[in-house]
Amino acid sequence: MDAYDLITRNATEVVTEDEVRALAEEPEGKRVYVGYEPSGVLHIGHMLTATKLIDLQEAGFEVVVLLADVHAYLNDKGTFAEIRETAERMRDQFLAYGLDAESTEFVYGSEFQLDEEYVLDTHELELSTTLNRAQRAMAEIQGGDTAKVSHLVYPLMQALDIVYLDLDLAVGGLDQRKVHMLHREQVPAMAGESDHTYEARPCIHTPILADLDTGVGKMSSSSGTTISMEDTAEDIDDKINGAFCPPTRDPEPDDDGNERENPVLEIFEYSVFPRFDTVVVERPEQYGGDLTYDDYESLAADLESGELHPADAKGALADYLNELIAPGREVLAALDDE
Repeated sequence: MDAYDLITRNATEVVTEDEVRALAEEPEGKRVYVGYEPSGVLHIGHMLTATKLIDLQEAGFEVVVLLADVHAYLNDKGTFAEIRETAERMRDQFLAYGLDAESTEFVYGSEFQLDEEYVLDTHELELSTTLNRAQRAMAEIQGGDTAKVSHLVYPLMQALDIVYLDLDLAVGGLDQRKVHMLHREQVPAMAGESDHTYEARPCIHTPILADLDTGVGKMSSSSGTTISMEDTAEDIDDKINGAFCPPTRDPEPDDDGNERENPVLEIFEYSVFPRFDTVVVERPEQYGGDLTYDDYESLAADLESGELHPADAKGALADYLNELIAPGREVLAALDDE
């Protein structure tokens, strides 16, 4: 796999392909980031973007993980002391998940977002960004809550973070697209208060996993069923065994006409195959014996043909997820024992 294919593997969107191809020509030492609002426990959405960061490290990039404590404060997630504690727990979990410690820099937002230059640049973006544009960018942040002024400032700061961290590439889930487009549209026109480079950076957007129980909409850590590093092996078995998994990668809409995806196949594609060279589905000899897959497409094709039963696919997925999550689970247990 060449550098560009590795950098963009499983990406939903690349903005722009030409810019990312230019980075792929000499990726060594280039800087890429994802920003995470500290929540204390990594869930599978965090792991999906972390898997992309691992790809980028393999390609030669230096990874910056922004532990966005100021953003969390703006989003009413606790005091700074409480947020810092949850951020520190997340740092250890990211390393346990597989990020290389030597090529990963963890940065707290409060290390630079409270500086005068950054604050003045935020005010400049406030002057140049319309209320309507900021509201579009903040939609994913606000969720179902009543909009607050802090929600409007939040995406403006995200746009600036890409500048102040001296990045070459920004990565985020597809739900971050509006923020990244705000960065690309607004930042190049800034006068700027700092010595940083006010140029639009390219972006890579990763998929959003479907709801585990129904395949409708997106998986959420705040509602429905999700997978996290707090889960025991038994928890993972139960959650995956109860997951929506028809024998197809293109399920029919539900009775209300809602489009559905197959979350079991999505997790295989985006979380398992990038981390394992071979996936083995264990089966008794009387049911055909073990099945071995070197790539996602072969597994998905066997599920659709009937060669691979959904129950067997779920069993294998639970085993591989548990292997990925176990180191983080041990980290959390050690932290709780302190």
